[in-house]
Amino acid sequence: MTLTGDSLPPQLADSLHTAGLRLTPQRTLILSILNETDEHLDAEGIYDLARSRLPGLNLATVYRTLAVLKHMGLIEQRYFARDHRREYYEAVGKREHYHFTCLGCGKVVEVETPRLWQAQRELGETLGLIFSHACVCFEGYCAECASRAETQEHNPPTESKPCCA
Repeated sequence: MTLTGDSLPPQLADSLHTAGLRLTPQRTLILSILNETDEHLDAEGIYDLARSRLPGLNLATVYRTLAVLKHMGLIEQRYFARDHRREYYEAVGKREHYHFTCLGCGKVVEVETPRLWQAQRELGETLGLIFSHACVCFEGYCAECASRAETQEHNPPTESKPCCA
């Protein structure tokens, strides 16, 4: 992965300047990482990738930078499980997608469907709602774990709990 500012939006410096902030090497690097990777990164994962390029970088700076970039709407914070234990970050502007987390092996699979956007549109029209964000948790068992459970004659639990309850 090349970590340069090439994949960053050209108006980024203007946006930061308007907000009274500078385009620091740390902000540039973290945005580059999130724009260029297809990995699901939490703050520690971002830190691990970033410190190879900026050895003096510390984890607290990564957390502060993520908070600033999130506040500015340049990145999104995601949760992949209903317990919301770990936060992952993605650059804004990537295609609309959701995440399925396997309860067996922990694998995260990106899934796409226009149905959730359609549901938001329908609810907006029917109830006069304006959505700014939707949180959807998909959990279950990937094909490998489901197959393994079947061969062991152990069916995976089908209990379903609300994500944000």
